[in-house]
Order: sequence, then C-alpha cells, then structure tokens
Amino acid sequence: MENNEENEFNQKLLKGLYQAYQKMLEFKRYKKNKVVVSRDGKILHLEP
Repeated sequence: MENNEENEFNQKLLKGLYQAYQKMLEFKRYKKNKVVVSRDGKILHLEP
C-alpha cells in the first residue's frame, strides 16, 4: 500500500513539474526571453 501511494505521489509530482515547465516556456515565448539551461557544466542561453 505504501509503495502504491508513493508511486501515485511521484506521478502527480512529475505531471505538475511538466505543467510548470510548459507554462514557463509559454511565458518565455510571450516575453521573447531566452531560456537558460546547463549542459555538461556549461551554461547555455536558448530560444524557447
């Protein structure tokens, strides 16, 4: 039972993070700002 509840929580958490990421990209497109990410220890500025 406990493992099932943890799995459900993780699924809800990932869904919420995905929605927040989508809203952030939508906002960045609207404001015409760049998205800052880190890849292999380097900072990149990307167009959304």
